[in-house]
Amino acid sequence: MRARQSDSAADIVAYLDALTARAHNALYASRSYALGQALGALGRGFPRAFRKHGRFMAVSALMFVVPLLVGWLGALHSPSFAASVLPLKTLEDLSQAYSEGFAGGRSEQTDAAMTGFYVDNNVGIAFRCFATGILFGVGSAYYTLYNGLFIGTVFGFVQRAGHGRNLFTFVCGHSPFELTAIVIAGGAGLCMGAALISTEGRTRLGSLRQRAPDLSLLALGAAAMLCIAALIEAFWSPSSLPESVKFAFSALAWLSVFGFLAFAGRANEPRSTP
Repeated sequence: MRARQSDSAADIVAYLDALTARAHNALYASRSYALGQALGALGRGFPRAFRKHGRFMAVSALMFVVPLLVGWLGALHSPSFAASVLPLKTLEDLSQAYSEGFAGGRSEQTDAAMTGFYVDNNVGIAFRCFATGILFGVGSAYYTLYNGLFIGTVFGFVQRAGHGRNLFTFVCGHSPFELTAIVIAGGAGLCMGAALISTEGRTRLGSLRQRAPDLSLLALGAAAMLCIAALIEAFWSPSSLPESVKFAFSALAWLSVFGFLAFAGRANEPRSTP
């Protein structure tokens, strides 16, 4: 436009028109590049960030698993303990939901409808575990502890009511992705809180920016795992497949998750500086 306004030579205007067309095509081609970048971040950057901040992941795992076991054993041996954690009506409704099992499967319409609910619910839980890390890690610690206690209490109460096998058959398929994602989100929140406390001479904002790339990778990876969990929970978990098939799938899923986080992206992995 500027060349035309300045009455530039026709060959210059034609050259600039061709250059503009090439730039237009390059901009559209960048979409596939962005997709490749996202897949690369998930396949390599995410597990690398997980291993780099392994201490926070280990602390988050303890803060999730220990309350889960406490809630499980407490509710299994004492209904009053379960009622002190969750309303008794809520526990009874959950127990009733798993009283008949899923031998008859579930309609495809219901499966499709529940997918959105599971995505919203799972991502909401993980988001609270991660985002509240901005409160110097206190929020992440609270939500990670609470979710572990909540899940363990439900497991113990339903098992005490005699429906534990139905519950375990239902959750075994998606739990490797869902529970691991919650732990990762909690660990990322703790990492965020630590960046605000131990700034290493930077401003708090500067310290947070320094860890932002890894935090973004962890959040992206946890979100992807939760979407996988939601699909499994909606279509596979309530299916009428034999228990042995579901438990075998669960074992394979746990091995795949641990193997991916432990080994993916190790080729040409940069060494972390102390």
